[in-house]
Amino acid sequence: MTDLSTLTIAESVTGLKEKKFSSVEITKACLKAIKNRENLNSFITICENSAIENAKKADEELSKGSPKPLCGVPIGVKDMILTKGLKTTAASKILSDFIPPYDATVVAKLKDAGAVIVGKTNMDEFAMGSSNENSFFSPVKNPWDESRVPGGSSGGSAAAVAASLVPATLGTDTGGSIRQPASLTNTVGLKPTYGRVSRYGVIAFASSLDQVGTFTRTVEDACIMTEVISGNDPYDATSAIHPVPKWNEALNKGVKGLRIGIPKEYFISGLQPEVESSVKEAISKLSNMGAEIVDISLPHTSLAVSVYYIIAPAEASSNLAKYDGIRFGYRADQTKDLLDLYKRSRSEGFGSEVKRRIAIGTYVLSAGYFDAFYVKAQKVRSLITKDFLNAFSDKCDVILSPVSPTTAFKIGEKTDDPLQMYLNDIFTIPVNLAGLPGMSIPCGFDKNKLPIGLQLIAPHWREDILFQTASAYQNLTDWHTKTPYGKL
Repeated sequence: MTDLSTLTIAESVTGLKEKKFSSVEITKACLKAIKNRENLNSFITICENSAIENAKKADEELSKGSPKPLCGVPIGVKDMILTKGLKTTAASKILSDFIPPYDATVVAKLKDAGAVIVGKTNMDEFAMGSSNENSFFSPVKNPWDESRVPGGSSGGSAAAVAASLVPATLGTDTGGSIRQPASLTNTVGLKPTYGRVSRYGVIAFASSLDQVGTFTRTVEDACIMTEVISGNDPYDATSAIHPVPKWNEALNKGVKGLRIGIPKEYFISGLQPEVESSVKEAISKLSNMGAEIVDISLPHTSLAVSVYYIIAPAEASSNLAKYDGIRFGYRADQTKDLLDLYKRSRSEGFGSEVKRRIAIGTYVLSAGYFDAFYVKAQKVRSLITKDFLNAFSDKCDVILSPVSPTTAFKIGEKTDDPLQMYLNDIFTIPVNLAGLPGMSIPCGFDKNKLPIGLQLIAPHWREDILFQTASAYQNLTDWHTKTPYGKL
């Protein structure tokens, strides 16, 4: 019998409707898989009792012919996203015992769609990192090679899907934190257009960059999940009033006549040869399917990392000011006065990477440096956005590039060199700065059998082009069917 935890969302939904198995059975299979592979450290909190209880309710609804799109399907949620009555820590000591009084909008939408929440996935503290080594609850291990990182910050969400612990998970993407771990774990990772998905109830890192997205095994599943969580939310001022299309209509369109832009700035020295060859082979396949391959330039790409590491820390220093040991979160003991309480609670509660980014952010926002750094960074951000808009208006319909310069690196390999760590996101950061939708899909393996992903970038609100292109490529290949434990 097939291990139920290895099923995709689409397979789970079909099997549940046809009564081949129950939600309780598939939920128990996922919980068993999580327990059997707890060495991966992909989950911080597992809610076994409530998951089984909600699975029973889902089975009751299914027996009545429930039309809910995710009814009875187990889902994991990144621990950056609030879950009512279920501990939400942002992988930080300062929130290690925090239990939210309400659900984030995306969680409420999952529940309304019938999904069964099985637990909260591990991550870099406050989503600050590219390797998932910055968690207060210890690093997540890549299921393809447990001596290596799964990518970050949503590494737990990526590893959980890659290891077939759950069919899908939610993550957040501020500078590549969905697409980069998806690339390193052979999963499909989607960051929607900024404003497409509500951020209400998502613990803020950098508010103008953060976006909730999905990890799945197939493009079809990404389509199903994204349709559920998208839409305007009156509780979020940055949530756009924009229709949510039926994206499944784009899955079988093919790519004939589609113009695919290849940015020369994304094929640089330092790019691992196997990554470059795999991505170029994917380009060749798409060309053979009828796509038109177009060379393009995004001239301000080289400035993106510098811009990001001014804007993101600046917003983080403001967003994290609320964690002071007063209203909620960790509070230092035996403090002398109020200032000492603030100082010690934050010093003891935050990890080193969070402190580093708060310090950088406070510096660039200070009176003497605001214009020289922050204002200038915002101006260059506009130029980066304009590069994309020009490419989409004149040259291409979708852009294709590598996701990460390399495959997964060893745990501890880059922790002593923050600048090298930051460069892991060199190809993903520009997408967040411009607010565009981006996707990572599997496209090969290196000589060490480590996954490689390719990135697709579309114009604002054109997730349909991502689904169209990604589905056409995935239907032609079998990379996505391979797991660390064999082929699905």
